Amino acid sequence: MELGMIGLGRMGANMAQRLVQHGHRVVGFDPGAQARERAAQGGIEPVASLAEVIERLPTPRVVWLMVPAGEPVDRTIADLLPQLASGDTIVDGGNSFYKDTMRRAKMLAAHGIAYVDSGTSGGVWGLSEGYSLMVGGDDAAVERLRAVFEALAPAADRGWGHVGPSGAGHFTKMVHNGIEYGMMQAYAEGFAIMQKRADFALDLGQIAQIWRHGSVVRSWLLDLSANALEENPTMSGIAPYVSDSGEGRWTVAEAIELDVSAPVITLSLLERLRSREDDSFADKLLAAMRAQFGGHAIKRE
Repeated sequence: MELGMIGLGRMGANMAQRLVQHGHRVVGFDPGAQARERAAQGGIEPVASLAEVIERLPTPRVVWLMVPAGEPVDRTIADLLPQLASGDTIVDGGNSFYKDTMRRAKMLAAHGIAYVDSGTSGGVWGLSEGYSLMVGGDDAAVERLRAVFEALAPAADRGWGHVGPSGAGHFTKMVHNGIEYGMMQAYAEGFAIMQKRADFALDLGQIAQIWRHGSVVRSWLLDLSANALEENPTMSGIAPYVSDSGEGRWTVAEAIELDVSAPVITLSLLERLRSREDDSFADKLLAAMRAQFGGHAIKRE
């Protein structure tokens, strides 16, 4: 197939390169000249504008977006819309909020343009290992892109699937990332407990390697934890600050809206927020309260 890739950052460029490796032609655009230059080294045809992407693609055209969620997606669609025609397809492979996806699909359908949402997992390993793709959209539009999904996935018959109508792909990816938050938090807490037991002098890297084989807690996240512990056993030089990209918040909000109890995901999100407090007023107040009711000593700064 031939398609345009908008956004040639780490994910977009790697996905485009994997498609090229599987025999597809990719015309790529990114506002950064360096990103375009790097993409060219992977066999992607870089262009300097959205208009050039559209000009170089045969009709009906397929344009895949890998841009940050929210306003950047809307802006990109608005810029593309006058240049597209009925029968064309836009794929959003980023981490968009599923309700935004449903809104965009409805708007584009009025112009005869299909909108497919592909929740994409795989990170920097996707180029070599393949991506997990949760695809939402019209049956015909998804089927038209089958060869693309099969190339991006770990194998043609696994790691990807058409999960439902427009919005379903991004909804599924949102929940996927919420689960990821909880799993990461559990691993982090468990290793922290072991690290604290100084008298055992546990080799956390060794334990991670043991758990990778035969254990019920083995997973790809554990594999990555083992890599991290091998490279930096004491986590030296890493600040205790954990970012979040939005999906965990959306998952928690959805759980509340649907009256679903999700305490593990919720607390894992709150722990990430907690990690950013260099000077916690709440902790200071807790210490002061303990002093007030129990006369407990306060540790001074």
